[in-house]
Amino acid sequence: MFTHITQSPYGTVKLASRVAQRVREGTVICLEGSLGAGKTLFVQSMARTLGVQGEVTSPTFNLMSVYEGFCPIVHFDLYRLHTEAELEDIGFYEYTDFPEGIVFIEWAEKFPQALPDDYVVIKIERIKDAKNMRRISFSCVGEEHEDFIKELEEFLAKDE
Repeated sequence: MFTHITQSPYGTVKLASRVAQRVREGTVICLEGSLGAGKTLFVQSMARTLGVQGEVTSPTFNLMSVYEGFCPIVHFDLYRLHTEAELEDIGFYEYTDFPEGIVFIEWAEKFPQALPDDYVVIKIERIKDAKNMRRISFSCVGEEHEDFIKELEEFLAKDE
């Protein structure tokens, strides 16, 4: 696990763009953080770097959006779901069990038992008393993405 501090929304956008330069197809990324922490901004910024041309919005009401970029990008927002059974209704497992492209899941912590065995976690936290600053932590669950996390840490350290 490693952490970066961003000073502003622009800093968060820049960090997300750098992460997108290294992410691999077949990766499931779970984003954690409170409402308004910047999860959707992070996804939007990564999607743009990954070649998505149109508007990338939070799928809060749709629950899922699919975008075409350099690879397929699937964006879930589980905030409004109440039961794990609802995941089946939106085709969640079809996208997360054997991901093609990159899958982003906001509010994944609501259904931890439904997540795949291996995924990347990006946790975004507001820094108390600092309106625009964010603490962004990167880690993984399972062994599949351990090398990616190490490579990402080294790659991002070049900016510091």
